[in-house]
Amino acid sequence: MKKMSAPQMSDAELVAGIKRMKQEKDIVVLAHFYVQDDIQDVADYIGDSYQLAKLATTTPQQTVCFCGVNFMGESAKILSPDKKIIMPDINAGCPMADMISSDEIERVKAQYDDLAVVAYVNTTAETKAHSDVCVTSSNCLQIVRSLPQKNIYFIPDVNLGSYIKSQLPEKNVILHDGFCCVHHKIRVAAVQEMIAAHPDYKILVHPEAQAEVVALGNVVGSTKVLLDEVKKNDAPGYIVCTEVGILHQMKKAAPGKEFLVPTRTQTCRSMKRNTLQKLYDAMHTLTPEIKMDEELMQQALRPLEKMMELAESKVSTL
Repeated sequence: MKKMSAPQMSDAELVAGIKRMKQEKDIVVLAHFYVQDDIQDVADYIGDSYQLAKLATTTPQQTVCFCGVNFMGESAKILSPDKKIIMPDINAGCPMADMISSDEIERVKAQYDDLAVVAYVNTTAETKAHSDVCVTSSNCLQIVRSLPQKNIYFIPDVNLGSYIKSQLPEKNVILHDGFCCVHHKIRVAAVQEMIAAHPDYKILVHPEAQAEVVALGNVVGSTKVLLDEVKKNDAPGYIVCTEVGILHQMKKAAPGKEFLVPTRTQTCRSMKRNTLQKLYDAMHTLTPEIKMDEELMQQALRPLEKMMELAESKVSTL
């Protein structure tokens, strides 16, 4: 059955309605750093994918509206199976998450006795279910370093995997060829050109970017790490090598600073599928809802729990 949309309203009316329904229906709204600015402004919490999924487990509200892409809603449901997880656009997918299949994972497993399958948290529940441990861009070095296995199959992001490989030469990191369409398109020449024009600006790079771009970064880390750097650093400006959605929070954190992006293609179309109208509609109808097979949820939970266990002792972050 086709979902019915509410009558067309102005942005101000949508925002007022969203705020009202939060109270009336006891809904918490979580928004990823990469969604549109107006959604970030109306959300209760803003963060990266794993940070928000974990946060969903602690909020008192039993209904969570997750503004992001579908693997994020899955992670929230896996960690909070008793809560209702809804999304403004359940068809907002992550191309990188779809670049790996369970068949590929099992094929590599068959080739090595001493192997750990390490899945970036930016993956589907199906991929997580075939993995040994999940990692985020903040804890990947700490966790991979702590694993007893020498052979590491890192999936799906070749760029983050290459960064881990360069930092942990003692491990045999086997790379998959997946990539983030946004970060992969950031060109080293464009970054170098900006550095030449603004030599006193700090270069902030997400490790999903290509190795040549990562090598130029003054700070390399997760979206949250990059935002935290802006809050504490006194540089006059920043060259930001990640998705442009983070600029909204960076500008709030450091008003008066200049933020530059090297390429115009640093926009995730999937994240931008989340709109105020869709958020309003989801809260109004409490749909679409993330529903998952119980056995798959249990299998996908294991590597997430393993990640939390290994990350308990916070020794290092990207």
